[in-house]
Formats: sequence, C-alpha cells, structure tokens
Amino acid sequence: MPEPAVSLEYCPDLAARLERLRALYLSRDQSLVLATMQIPSRALAEFRTTHRAGYCDYPDPAERVRFWEACCRERAEVPDDSVPSAYLTEMDQGLYGGLVGGRVQFMCDPDTGWISSMVEPILKDWAEFDRLRFDRKSEWFRRYLQELDLFLAAARGKFGVSHFILINGLNFVFELVGATRTYLALIERPQTVRRALELAFEVNLAVQEAFFARGPLVAGGTCSNMAQWVPGRIVSESVDPFHMTGVDSFEQWGRPVLERIFSRFDGGVVHIHGNGRHLLRAVSAVPGLKGLWLGDDRGFPRAFEVLPEIREQVGDLPLNLEVPYADFARALQERRLVGGVCYRVTGVPDLDTARRTMDQVREYRA
Repeated sequence: MPEPAVSLEYCPDLAARLERLRALYLSRDQSLVLATMQIPSRALAEFRTTHRAGYCDYPDPAERVRFWEACCRERAEVPDDSVPSAYLTEMDQGLYGGLVGGRVQFMCDPDTGWISSMVEPILKDWAEFDRLRFDRKSEWFRRYLQELDLFLAAARGKFGVSHFILINGLNFVFELVGATRTYLALIERPQTVRRALELAFEVNLAVQEAFFARGPLVAGGTCSNMAQWVPGRIVSESVDPFHMTGVDSFEQWGRPVLERIFSRFDGGVVHIHGNGRHLLRAVSAVPGLKGLWLGDDRGFPRAFEVLPEIREQVGDLPLNLEVPYADFARALQERRLVGGVCYRVTGVPDLDTARRTMDQVREYRA
C-alpha cells in the first residue's frame, strides 16, 4: 500500500487541522468546536451553467475529476477545519446494484454538483435471486476501478478522495426488490433476506477493500464527506431502512450488519436523518462507530435546534451537522454552541467573514 500523504497542496495548514480533528475523533474533547465555512463556490456556479437537473448519461470521469479539483482548489483559501476531498458521486449507490446485474441510472443535481446513481429494482420475483452473482470482471467493477484510479492520480499531493457510502444490509435488499417488498420479506421469508445480506456483504466488502488498497490515506486517516477526516480506514454506513421501523428491527437486522463491516476496517461513520432520531441511542452504542452525521428533513426540528437533547442520547460521540451562518454566528456570540461537534456552516457570505468567524471558533470552548 502507498505511504500515507502527510501534506496537501490545497490544504496548506493540514497539520493544524488534523490536530483538531484528532482531538475530536480520538480524544472526543467535548469542549472543542470545529467548523467548515461554506462560502460561494465559483466551480459550482459554473457547473450550474453547463448542466441541467434530471436524468443523464454516465458522465465522463475526466470531467468529474476537473470539477472536483476546482472545488478543492477553492477550499485552499478557506482557513477552517475542512480537509478538501473529492467524492465519487457516480458510484454513490448504483454501483452496488450494477455489480449484480442491475440497470444503473444517473441523475444530475446542479445545486450540489452531484451526478448520483441508483438502480431500478433488480428482481421481478424472489425466485430470481439464485441467478445473482458478483463478478469482479464485470463492466461496473472495471468502471469503478478506472474512475477511482483517475481520481487518485489527480488528487495525489493536492487533495483527498473521500470514502463513499456503502449500500449494505437492507439498503442492498432495497435495490433488489424495492423497499415495500423488503419489509414484507423480513416477516414472510427472513431466511431469503439473510442470504441477500450475505451477498450484500460480499459486494460491499470487495468495493471498500479495493478503495483502501488503491487509495492512499491522508496522514493515516480517511477523508470523509460526512466527517472531514477520521484516523484509520473508516467506512461510511447507512441505517436509512430503519428510519421507518422501530428500534427492535434495527437491533435484529441493522446492528449485526454495522458491527460486521466495522470490524473488517477501523470502524465507520453513520448518517441519521430527521425521521431516524429514535435510533440515536441504539446506533451510538455500536462498537467501532467513530461519528454521526445528523441530517435535517422537512417536518422535523433541525438537528442544530435540538442538539442538547441529541447530545444527551449519544454521549461523547463526535457529531457533524449543518447550520445556516446566521444561526451559527448568533450561537457563537452567545456562547451556546454544543461541543464535540463539527458544524458545516452554510451561506457564509464571503472569505473575510469565514476568516473572522474561524478566529472565534478556534478560541471557543464549550
């Protein structure tokens, strides 16, 4: 495996940022507040002028590399706690279903710069399950490795390449038969679901092992779109199917999946949406969990608004969440920020504001 990168051109003060991130993820320092400042992006503005929303073809990987490098280059100007990294959005979800024969579809979102992927339900009936095979020589595994190598070559010495989401456990079963039939199968044919989970593990493990085998870590840690940077080889998991079930269902069908994949690496991070906060206490107790991203959804209080209650449920687990600049700045001045959190501050008006705000953040103690 290549030696870990210890410096990045687009992150001039990398060592100082990693010191703060280690304090968050290793020491779990509850007095510490970290932040990333999201100022207007020239690269994203240009993307909006050249791309339209909706379904699209598989994008040119070289074009995607250029987009992400432009985004990361801009981040070099912002003196915050971010570690600039690219994310393979095209492999975000559709890759996993594609590896067992699914029809991969792509969708462009000009507001985020993402071209993401999904698959149509792969099986018409569970009777077709036995025909599924994972083939490392398949078109989609070849595309994945080629795109990963292209990103890593462009990133070397300049920026990181983020891990990307696993489609493991029931998320993978969703890709096979859809969500409704997955929930029914938990009751009607649990043994079939267990067989599908074994296939899911095989596919996800191969994808993630290839990532870490080919991609040099940054200073011994994993770049993360969810958590910036975490020491070790860290995977990114999802418990989305259990947002619409009870905790008992997570304990039976979700926890074993998380524990199994985390144990093959150095742990993982998980995201939880607004409608999944009933899972906070259970998920935060999973061995190997390094941090949580708290998502916001319409119809639920923003995570920032209920952060003290969330902190009570998850203990000293490092947290990541999004907050508008005005709310963050007000809480910063009034000394109401919860510690042990990396805040993704959106709508920061300009670079000077980001610099002034970060001067206060680095001095702040919760």
